[in-house]
Amino acid sequence: MARPMKWRKVCSLPESNRFGPLDLPADAENHVNMTVDEYETIRLIDLEGFTQEECAKQMNIARSTVQGIYIEARKKLAESLVNGKVLLIEGGEYRLCEGLGNGCGRGCHRHRHGRRFANRQD
Repeated sequence: MARPMKWRKVCSLPESNRFGPLDLPADAENHVNMTVDEYETIRLIDLEGFTQEECAKQMNIARSTVQGIYIEARKKLAESLVNGKVLLIEGGEYRLCEGLGNGCGRGCHRHRHGRRFANRQD
């Protein structure tokens, strides 16, 4: 019997999910698809400075799983940059975290957004 899938915890979706050459359509030949959980590993490790172990704890998965996700995410970034392909961020095996105080830790994107917009007047 197969192991049940363990959802990867992601703090928020990216504000933009399409990057790359502005003059290219994102058709099958000139785009790279990065999953939301791959994006989250790049965000946590490369932007927030987490170790793979800390990233694994934040995402509620094994460190070896983080390592595999991170390797694939970096390949996709390189493919987009070097070959001028559109990078689309969508899909993956993830669940959004619940926000402040419910398992969100250091580096939680929702936590930052909550503070940034707390004083906004609409």
